[in-house]
Amino acid sequence: MARKLYIKTFGCQMNEYDSAKMADVLAAAEGMEATADPAEADVIVFNTCSVREKAQGKVFHDLGRVKHLKRARPGLLIGVGGCVASQEGAAIVARAPYVDVVFGPQTLHRLPALLEARRRTGKPQIDITFPEIEKFDRLPPARLTGASAFVSIMEGCSKYCSFCVVPYTRGEEVSRPFEDVLTEVAELALAGVKEITLLGQNVNAYRGKIDADIKDAASGAGIAPDSADFALLLDYVAEIPGIERIRYTTSHPKEFTQRLIDAYVRIPKLAGHVHLPLQSGSDRVLAAMKRGYTALEYKSIIRRLRAARPDISISSDFIVGFPGETERDFEATMKLIAEIGFDDSYSFLYSPRPGTPAAELSDDTPRRVKQERLARLQALIERQASSISNAMVGGTQRVLVEGAAKKNPDELCGRSGSNRMVNFAGPAELVGRLVDITITAALSHSLRGEVRVPQLGGEVRVPPPAGECRVPPPAGEVRATQ
Repeated sequence: MARKLYIKTFGCQMNEYDSAKMADVLAAAEGMEATADPAEADVIVFNTCSVREKAQGKVFHDLGRVKHLKRARPGLLIGVGGCVASQEGAAIVARAPYVDVVFGPQTLHRLPALLEARRRTGKPQIDITFPEIEKFDRLPPARLTGASAFVSIMEGCSKYCSFCVVPYTRGEEVSRPFEDVLTEVAELALAGVKEITLLGQNVNAYRGKIDADIKDAASGAGIAPDSADFALLLDYVAEIPGIERIRYTTSHPKEFTQRLIDAYVRIPKLAGHVHLPLQSGSDRVLAAMKRGYTALEYKSIIRRLRAARPDISISSDFIVGFPGETERDFEATMKLIAEIGFDDSYSFLYSPRPGTPAAELSDDTPRRVKQERLARLQALIERQASSISNAMVGGTQRVLVEGAAKKNPDELCGRSGSNRMVNFAGPAELVGRLVDITITAALSHSLRGEVRVPQLGGEVRVPPPAGECRVPPPAGEVRATQ
């Protein structure tokens, strides 16, 4: 019988990608199969996130909930990975000696070796180093489960925003070689993937090493002759046969270049949705965060982006209650949210991250005030997102059909280019395809639509059923923010 692996994932899409790769690595090395029940697992892994409020304390709370399983089955191995693992290292084992392995985001490919060393020596294994792109070179091919896939193109971030732990937990920016990314995307396309999401802590900073046959294109684009920027990567990904839609996250406004904006004119396959973290509408707060741009500069990016793609949907991240934030600062954020018309976005109260410069700043704003501000901000964004959804009624959305709806297996659901779930009735053969859906209703966090299915040379209109495939709004607390 195959051994079982249980992974609990916290945080951003990078962590989701990393957890999937952990499963791939252990499946390839030890034939492990995933389980949703920690009680039957042979290996339990917590893939942690430093963006969670009181992240360190919550990790030990999570570990405490499986401690009894270790007592009952001494052969059970428990691992802690992710950003908190990078921060805490050996301190995790010191406080929770029943933990067997501790590893960082860039050493997850070494997980089989770490587990084997633990079994052989009986000693806890810790590896939180930053071996740059070695991780990508050692990972096995992804095991596909649908028509969409994540592709990680870079690691780390070199912006050192005052509130953020990413440079300390994932290292500085390191980009995968250009051809390696294209090869992975091409292999996924051959396997039936239609939609690619390019991942990185700051994909806008991508500078992938290129070979000689592509150098002329890079030189013509006005970038370094031995590297490709993100815009050039998008151009090449869009040309791969079988890829019909491209998404990416996350990105920093500082490097949202005109070349990237122009890509929305020449690449129709780019999804009509951009997540571009703002954090605050106050220049004073942005300076304290060390973001490297002003509110006016951010607005300029959005204005040019909408000129390139008028119907684009913009989502963002907002930190409420940053140390020193005044009511005037907060109102500046609210004003900018209304001016730009942000779609559904992530928002959360600031909480200090150990080791970051912002953690040392004085903060005398009462939590009650912060919570009231957060509620006001979230209500505004909710109203705007609802208005955007309502405006889609009567129009057509291109939807990647993901499968049966969770609430009603007799209907289908899929994701639109505007990043909304759409529910509709239709035949099962539509799963894995991009189809045009006429939107008939806007619900709280999804759309209702109908599809025309060709049949015997004609069309059959499939009416929308009752019920809803609803995706809950994002939880900002566990969102990695850039």
